[in-house]
Amino acid sequence: MSDVIKLLPDSVANQIAAGEVIQRPASVIKELVENSIDAGATSIQIVLKDAGRTLIQVIDNGAGMSETDARLSFERHSTSKIRKVADLFSLHTMGFRGEALASIAAISHVELRTQRKEDSIGTMLVVEASKCLSQEPVAYGVGSNFMIKNIFFNVPARRKFLKNNQVELSNIVREFERLALVNHNTEFKLIHNGATMFELLPGNFKQRVVSLFGRAFETQLIPVSLDTTLIRIEGFVCKPENARKRNQQQFMFVNGRYMRHPYFHKAITSSYDQLIQTIEQPNYFLNFTVDPDTIDINIHPTKTEIKFENEQSIWQIIMAAVKETLGKFSVAPSIDFDTEGAPEIPVFNKERVTITPTIDLDPSYNPFSSVSSSKTTESKLNNYNPQEPKKVVNQDWQKLYNSFLDTKEESFEEAQQSTIVESKMSKCSTVETIPSLSISLEETQTSVLLQIRGRYILSQIKSGLMMIDQHRAHIRILFDRFIAQQSVGSIVSQRVLFPDVLHLSVSQNLILEEMLSQIQSVGFDLSFLGDNSWAINGVPAGVENIDVKDTLLEVIDSIKNGGESIESKIYEHIALVVSKKAAIPYGKSLTQEEMDTLQSDLLQLPKPNYTPDGKLIINIMTIDNINKIFQ
Repeated sequence: MSDVIKLLPDSVANQIAAGEVIQRPASVIKELVENSIDAGATSIQIVLKDAGRTLIQVIDNGAGMSETDARLSFERHSTSKIRKVADLFSLHTMGFRGEALASIAAISHVELRTQRKEDSIGTMLVVEASKCLSQEPVAYGVGSNFMIKNIFFNVPARRKFLKNNQVELSNIVREFERLALVNHNTEFKLIHNGATMFELLPGNFKQRVVSLFGRAFETQLIPVSLDTTLIRIEGFVCKPENARKRNQQQFMFVNGRYMRHPYFHKAITSSYDQLIQTIEQPNYFLNFTVDPDTIDINIHPTKTEIKFENEQSIWQIIMAAVKETLGKFSVAPSIDFDTEGAPEIPVFNKERVTITPTIDLDPSYNPFSSVSSSKTTESKLNNYNPQEPKKVVNQDWQKLYNSFLDTKEESFEEAQQSTIVESKMSKCSTVETIPSLSISLEETQTSVLLQIRGRYILSQIKSGLMMIDQHRAHIRILFDRFIAQQSVGSIVSQRVLFPDVLHLSVSQNLILEEMLSQIQSVGFDLSFLGDNSWAINGVPAGVENIDVKDTLLEVIDSIKNGGESIESKIYEHIALVVSKKAAIPYGKSLTQEEMDTLQSDLLQLPKPNYTPDGKLIINIMTIDNINKIFQ
């Protein structure tokens, strides 16, 4: 039998590595910009066409490369950042694996122009699918110019799963924000399809935050500064009143590298306990500096998951630093227990009798008449004699105590009976969920509907007991109504009396501009105000009581995360989000008429069993299951 284990060709190995390192155009920008920063660039320009599908160009004024280095840079595991294994645990550069350029070259057409300061002429290199097509001298200034064309041209499955241009561009903007924030001393410029999106001049950290996210942040930022033997913390947290349900700006960096760290994120958010609502999140921009020997970056290909040696201690330091900052700027509540010099509060002696006037109401007293009440009270108070002994109500305390014991025993017996019933129910087979529902309206209209805890509606049917989740039922009804109205183009927009203003980030604004026609087709009336802000002039008729801004932000987030490119799917995304926001909330009490209408509307739908996102609406408890409870 012949050998079956073979070495993979370099081209195949590079494509496998590219699947981990290069996930979308934003990944290419991240790797190239990090290389520019490692090369000491003070000015970086990014040029895009079609959200990076057609062209990604990164131009820098860094150190540049020699002719030999330019050729070797596209080989796997070729790097200038490390020399031995020990260097992995004392990294001072952004890149170190030597896989980025090889992975990029494996799935695109690459053209590189580069020149060092000490060289009189530069070099141009053309690489396609890991193959070097040409290398020749060229006149070029100091620095490097990478042109990445037709990304994933030889990996059609990966290119097919790229999302639409606006979603991919929003991902690029988010990656750009991370890189530009931490490298605030570097000049950045981002151009898309000939239009300049960002032009950032070198400055301090606060200036970079304001330049990226708007002048509104200038008054929200509270500086954080703490230096310990384990970690140095610099940056800003935002005031509690500026916390958001959505669109939070939360950035953590360590040694100039963006990272995700849920454990440290919890330390920051815990510092805001009792200052913000549980559904809100604070904005923060924090840069941590630690000894490189105490962290491990070589965990994930994206290098955003970082392991710390002293996580628990650093967690406490972060939480203390944020709490101290909030307290220093008087945004955290404080209680002063200092009693020195405080005025004495008089306390009455226990033996002192407090006389409470009693009023005997005459038969002519009318409790609903303010006039008679005031006159009676005034006359009784005028006749009040402080020397008259206080009336004492005669109480039979022994009788009251015996009555309390009787009530206590009865309550205990009721609790025991309830426990027995619950135990029988748990032994009983689970409630039957029917995959296809076939219930006539006549079968349910004769019974009285019962609401439980403002969540479920119970109805008697021939086969047993039907339970309906009221919130999910209303979602299904509203969703089907939106879809039906959209198919005939009859959705009406209800004008609002006072238009609200929706402020978006750059990436969110890109999504909204792309999906504006679909959002308007649901019934939202929006007009652009400039500076990524929109006026909300109208909402879908029948759902006027929803939080419009939060609903639109959720629509944008669902489109961004879902990335649907089919127009009908985008519309379903929007219709589902709006339906969830407008549906009857849990805990709302309904009248018999409202419950009957909700049940009737649900059972008339073609698919009443499940919500559009697959959650169960109706359960049936059969007579057999009910009988088993009492056996």
